[in-house]
Amino acid sequence: MIKFTDLNLDPKVLQAIADAGYETPTPIQAGAIPPALEGKDVLGIAQTGTGKTASFTLPMITLLSRGRARARMPRSLVLCPTRELAAQVAENFDTYTKYSKLTKALLIGGVSFKEQDKLIDRGVDVLIATPGRLLDHVERGKLLLTGVQIMVVDEADRMLDMGFIPDIERIFKLTPFTRQTLFFSATMAPEIERITNTFLSAPAKIEVARAASTSEAITQSVVMFKASRKDREGTEKRALLRGMIESEAAKCTNAIIFCNRKMDVDVVAKSMQKYGLDAAPIHGDLEQSKRMETLDNFRSGVLRFLVASDVAARGLDVPNVSHVFNYDVPSHAEDYVHRIGRTGRAGKLGTAMMICTPRDEKNFADIERLVKIEVPRMEHAMSGSNPAETAPAAVVSEKLVVKRTRGGRNRKPEAEKVRPVAEQTAAPVKIEVAAPVVVAPVVGEQPKVEAPKQEREQPDNRRGGRGRGRDNNNGNRNNRGPAVLAEGMPNFIAQSFTERLIAEGKDPNAEADSPEGDEMPDPTVEIKDLAVEQAPAEASDTVEV
Repeated sequence: MIKFTDLNLDPKVLQAIADAGYETPTPIQAGAIPPALEGKDVLGIAQTGTGKTASFTLPMITLLSRGRARARMPRSLVLCPTRELAAQVAENFDTYTKYSKLTKALLIGGVSFKEQDKLIDRGVDVLIATPGRLLDHVERGKLLLTGVQIMVVDEADRMLDMGFIPDIERIFKLTPFTRQTLFFSATMAPEIERITNTFLSAPAKIEVARAASTSEAITQSVVMFKASRKDREGTEKRALLRGMIESEAAKCTNAIIFCNRKMDVDVVAKSMQKYGLDAAPIHGDLEQSKRMETLDNFRSGVLRFLVASDVAARGLDVPNVSHVFNYDVPSHAEDYVHRIGRTGRAGKLGTAMMICTPRDEKNFADIERLVKIEVPRMEHAMSGSNPAETAPAAVVSEKLVVKRTRGGRNRKPEAEKVRPVAEQTAAPVKIEVAAPVVVAPVVGEQPKVEAPKQEREQPDNRRGGRGRGRDNNNGNRNNRGPAVLAEGMPNFIAQSFTERLIAEGKDPNAEADSPEGDEMPDPTVEIKDLAVEQAPAEASDTVEV
């Protein structure tokens, strides 16, 4: 069996490795370190958790042990996709350069430019950076890459997913053509192969395991979940997650819960805290200091559950993670390999569980096609509903669904909406209309009698929009109401014939043969007489013509 002492490493590096407690290299380390020490380009493909970071840090320290760095011109460059992974690589260099006099600088976002500029100005042997912050320093004229001897690209497939490939190509062009390139990843996409063919020169390809394969030390399972109602999917899904954690009981010492969206990360973390689970979120929108604090608490055991986006899925080496829960099925099948790779590391056993909804079945099929295994389906006692979060069915059924109507004319009082149907159906109410009362006028005073309103029921056959052809008289144009008299006009003009008789003190129901002095003139007789008088005159006029 090969040991580190057989790999021609610097004695100071071997001493640091022994202090860390390692004796035997992993397969990827045993395959990548010898060609790297020979100065060849290396293309390493291996599962996560197999020691890829040490595969390039150990030969880099050995090769850089001779020489001296110049200001603003680093001797080596390590590119990482995320801040957390870059910080982890920096910790590895601190561990293995314990007895070496190499300097390093970490260029990541969320940190002041001023402090980073001071490190660069002094000159560094190892520069560890994310692509965005590195290009910021280059564009400001604070950094030159013309002195780079060794360039490392870690988690190259993650670079592809995050859209860093154009930046990687630009950085490659800023470095010397004679550099040595070490390229490491867990998966190998066609775009990654194109870059390796362009920028690597006859690389030594070390493929320890099939690309995009999962470790046999990880027990995988999936729960096929379907919510009872679409609007309660999130609530029931979080309840199912808590049930899965409780079912593992003491086996689940700590766990990472992965979500696809940053918003879900915060919601799931708050839900777990509400139910007494020690959880904290970590995603790209948090400040760098908060992210590092949360990650340190999880590594030290102060924090039990880490709810994370894919920012924590790549390359993070957190020891002794017992479980990984995929709250969402990852959109990219390669992310599944990285996510579950956070457990079962360094030869230890791990458990990976996932929740799959009907809309995630296509992505889940892509995962099974990629890893070339069938993930076992697990039946869980909880269907996603929790009595504490779900309203009782009896209460829901009692809620009356009121059909929404246009406008406010058909609205009913609240008390009438809630009443049962039996109470709402009441006997018709009989409305009695009292007969009009005639009051005798006072002698010497002219009574004021209002004309009775004549309401005729007319069919409303008029066409038109709302309010068209209507007025304030309930839509009846002929119902004009009582006449309005001008000033100085007598009141009897607005009175009917019967009202005039009553005003004069006469009986309107008296017979026609009343005394001659009391007779009322008949207007129809006057009209007939007038017609007879006019007829001869008209005839005479006709004869004259």
